[in-house]
Amino acid sequence: MADGGALCVDLDSCAGTPRLDTPSGWVNAVSASKGRRLTVLHIGTLNKPLGTNLGYSPIETVIENVHRGLRAGGHRSIVACSADSRYAGERHVTVPHGGGDYVRDDTVERCDLVRRHMARAFDRAAIGDVDVIHMHEHVDHVYEAGYSPAAPIVMTLHVRAAESGLREARHACRDARAKQSIYFVAISDDQSADYAPIVAPWATVHHGIDVNDFPFKTTPSSNGYLLMIGRVTRDKGQDHAIELARRTGSTLVIAGGVQNKPDDTAFFDSLRGSIDAFVDVNRHPAGPDYFERVIQPVLASGKQVVYIGELSGDQKKHWYRHARATLFPIQWREPFGLVLIESMACGTPVLAFERRN
Repeated sequence: MADGGALCVDLDSCAGTPRLDTPSGWVNAVSASKGRRLTVLHIGTLNKPLGTNLGYSPIETVIENVHRGLRAGGHRSIVACSADSRYAGERHVTVPHGGGDYVRDDTVERCDLVRRHMARAFDRAAIGDVDVIHMHEHVDHVYEAGYSPAAPIVMTLHVRAAESGLREARHACRDARAKQSIYFVAISDDQSADYAPIVAPWATVHHGIDVNDFPFKTTPSSNGYLLMIGRVTRDKGQDHAIELARRTGSTLVIAGGVQNKPDDTAFFDSLRGSIDAFVDVNRHPAGPDYFERVIQPVLASGKQVVYIGELSGDQKKHWYRHARATLFPIQWREPFGLVLIESMACGTPVLAFERRN
C-alpha cells in the first residue's frame, strides 16, 4: 500500500508490490516507462456497464481499482468500454451498451457485440500511443480473430482453468503471433498452478483495493451479527453459514444476488425454509444514517437468519463495518475472493474454510 493506504499500482516505485520480472513485452514496457508515463488500454468487460457503486461486479471492480491506481500513480489509463459506462477518466467508447449481466445466452447478437467491442478496442491500440493492453475476458475472440496487437497483451485470469475455455481457444488458434502476444497473470498462486497444464502464468498479482474507500471501525463489534456476502450458490456455502448460525445462536445476515442459473435457483429454493426473514434493503441508499435507518431495524426484528438481497458497493461497506465477523465457508477453490480483503479493510475479521481440492 502507498502512504495513506491508497491502492499501490505505481509500476515504477511502489515498494512491496509484486515485481513483474519475467522478460516479456510488458516488463520491457514498464522498464522503458521510467521517467515517463505508461499508457495502458484496459479492454473492459461487457457483463454490465462499468462504473462505481455497482452490485455484483467482481471483474468490473478490479478494472476500476487498477484504472484509478494507475491514474493516481501518474500513468495514463484508458478504458475501452460501452457508452453506458460511467468510469471517471479517459474512456474509449466501443459499443452503445453492454451485454446486460453475468448470466446470458451466447446469442449471435451478443457474439457480434463482443467482436465489435474487441475490434474497436484494438483499433484504438493501433494508433500507436499504447504501451500495454490489459484484458480480463474474451481471449477466445483474440485467438479467433487473429489480431496482431500493436502492444503486448496482459490477460488477468479470473476464473478456474476448467471454466475459462482457454485450452480449446489456444488449440483452435493457428496464429502464432496472437499466442505469443498474450502474457497471462494469475490472481493467486493456487490459480497459477491450476492453469499451468494449459499455459504457465508468468506472474501472480493479487487483487488490491483502496482501503481509504472502506470505513474502518476502531472498536470490535462484540454483539453484532455474522455477515455472509456473495453470489448465492452452493460453491459459496450459504447453507454452511446458516448451520453455523443455528449452532451458535448467532444472528446471520445473508447478502447477495441469485443468478438466473438452474443450479443456483434450485439451491436458493432449498435455503428458503431455513431463512427467517426476507428484507429488501436495496431500495435504501447508503448514507451517514444508514445503520440507524436500515441495519438497526433489521436486527431489531429478532429474526435469526435474514436474507437482504444484493447490495450496492456503498451499502455493503456499512454491513461489513457493523458485523462481528464475515463468514466465507467456501466450497470450491476460489482463485481470489474480494470479500476477504474488503471485510478486513473495514476492521471486520473473516472466518473461512480452507480448500485443498
